[in-house]
Amino acid sequence: MHFRLRIRDADQIVRVACHNERNKRTQEEMNDLCILEHGTIIVGDDGKIAFVGTEAEASTDPRFAGATFDRDLNGHGLSIVPGLVDAHTHPIWAGDRVNEFAMKLAGATYMDIHKAGGGIGFTVEHTRRASPEELKTLLEARLSRMLRAGTTLAETKSGYGLDLETEVKLLKVLHEVSKTHPIGMVTTYLGAHSVPKGTTADAHTRDIVERHLPELKRLEAQGELHVDNVDLFLERGIFELGHAREILVAAQQRGYALNFHGDEMHDMHGAQLAAELKALAISHLESASPEGIEAMGQAGTHAVLLPTCPYVLKKSNLPYPNARAMIAAHVPIVVASDYNPNAHCLAMPVVMNLACIQMGLTMPEVLVASTLNAAASLGRADRYGSLEVGKEGDLVVVGASRWEHLVYELGDPPVAGVYKAGRCVA
Repeated sequence: MHFRLRIRDADQIVRVACHNERNKRTQEEMNDLCILEHGTIIVGDDGKIAFVGTEAEASTDPRFAGATFDRDLNGHGLSIVPGLVDAHTHPIWAGDRVNEFAMKLAGATYMDIHKAGGGIGFTVEHTRRASPEELKTLLEARLSRMLRAGTTLAETKSGYGLDLETEVKLLKVLHEVSKTHPIGMVTTYLGAHSVPKGTTADAHTRDIVERHLPELKRLEAQGELHVDNVDLFLERGIFELGHAREILVAAQQRGYALNFHGDEMHDMHGAQLAAELKALAISHLESASPEGIEAMGQAGTHAVLLPTCPYVLKKSNLPYPNARAMIAAHVPIVVASDYNPNAHCLAMPVVMNLACIQMGLTMPEVLVASTLNAAASLGRADRYGSLEVGKEGDLVVVGASRWEHLVYELGDPPVAGVYKAGRCVA
């Protein structure tokens, strides 16, 4: 028989799940990684994991006697973890906002920058002017950098167009790149990222419900683009609770999953809304109330936590989300990069380190939050997020005998190889 990949006798294979869990919600579950020592993993010609177990078990399996492998590696001194899943990114935009970093260092808040003409509005202006070819080049370069740092599946948002024409342009580029780039992509429409200049939140909400969502469905039916989730920015002075409910209900009625921003700078009751609507996920939650967290735990809605956001805005302007309270309430937590012009971080290992230091997660918890739970927050846990037979052969080879070096070695983690469907892509 022929197989794409065998890595044999690895010091550690971190399976993350052993029983096809959809996600892990309790502290005990998140700290149980199912680690194999002297393990072997084999990926078949179909790109799916064909075997994961000990080297002793592999050596007695008749399927592998006389088998050939496109790539056959000795895993001594190496560890293997599932491919990382970045469940919240804004990777398609034009316009450089490096000057805003100096403003933040001088004490400016997110809303200060927004009012001064920076922030989302600045990026929207440049993105509207950019051609599809320019956006494609920028997007591909960013996705490749993510891949080299171990991300094999990413949620990718639009949102820097706001008007229908530009949002469609962004979604078409995302769709085109998803067919050719090795990274896996889940696409999210974020037409309600901000209120466009010259209109109101009420008017833009109506425009999204009456024009944007129907047009996206029409273009999907023609194969011109694809949308998995609908997102919005629920925040005081931008889109209020009533706007959010109207957009999300309309999206849900059209068959889209709900995965939105909420409770970042103010408690907008976004956590409760996410639980009520059975949203797949809600991101940020720095200001979520205890009642909202409890509701999410009962509903099973994923909390996508973004440690780069309070970090770049400085903790005095924005607290870190209460990850420990969420785990105590059995909320399935996710850690993601929030890659965007404001939080310019493409490397999930750096994000994982921040989550441990700034939010008090253990290293096993942060690995679960960046793999299995992250995949579940995108509705992909049946295919990604853990090293199990039948799942996609997406994995990261860590050049160390313990997997924790991926998180521990800040800034330059020992990523020795990244595999997508059993093929080396970085």
